[in-house]
Amino acid sequence: MGTSPGTREFNLREKAQIMSGSEIERTLVRVAHEIVEKNGGTEGLTLIGIRRRGVPLAQRLGSLIERIEKTPVPVGTLDITLYRDDLSTVGPKPLVQKTDLGVPVSDRNVILCDDVLYTGRTTRAALDALFDHGRPRRVQLCVLIDRGWRELPIEASYIGRTVQTTDREIIEVKFRETDNAEKVLMVERL
Repeated sequence: MGTSPGTREFNLREKAQIMSGSEIERTLVRVAHEIVEKNGGTEGLTLIGIRRRGVPLAQRLGSLIERIEKTPVPVGTLDITLYRDDLSTVGPKPLVQKTDLGVPVSDRNVILCDDVLYTGRTTRAALDALFDHGRPRRVQLCVLIDRGWRELPIEASYIGRTVQTTDREIIEVKFRETDNAEKVLMVERL
């Protein structure tokens, strides 16, 4: 049995498209407005994208918020590879990338951005990495998809869409910037 193009493993099959490119765009516009509303504007706001697909998410939200508020919002990148508590499942030698957030975090309202919230372990690792760069005033989490199945008590402040999944299903977010495609898929382990 084969797999649909773009899936990471050969034992996966595309089950459904959850969001199209235009649905992603509309969702991000809504989330950008929510961020501005809940933070009372953009003063002291910083967006940090968790590498890999959290980065374009943060950049897009930053651009949308700038259009709404007519003020640029600092956007940075966070690599959490060395902070993960499941390194043995990542591979024998994790790739270490230089982490330069490129934006201030101390005494700022930081919004961590990631594509999918699942177990909560990525967010936990991101918090550890973030606090190595300073002490934010407040940290909020923004995700495009929340698929449940939490292993840690972590909750997103901003959610694009909640998708109930089984343990055999995987959510794949595809962004133009990272995948040359624009959609959210549900794939299933065979």
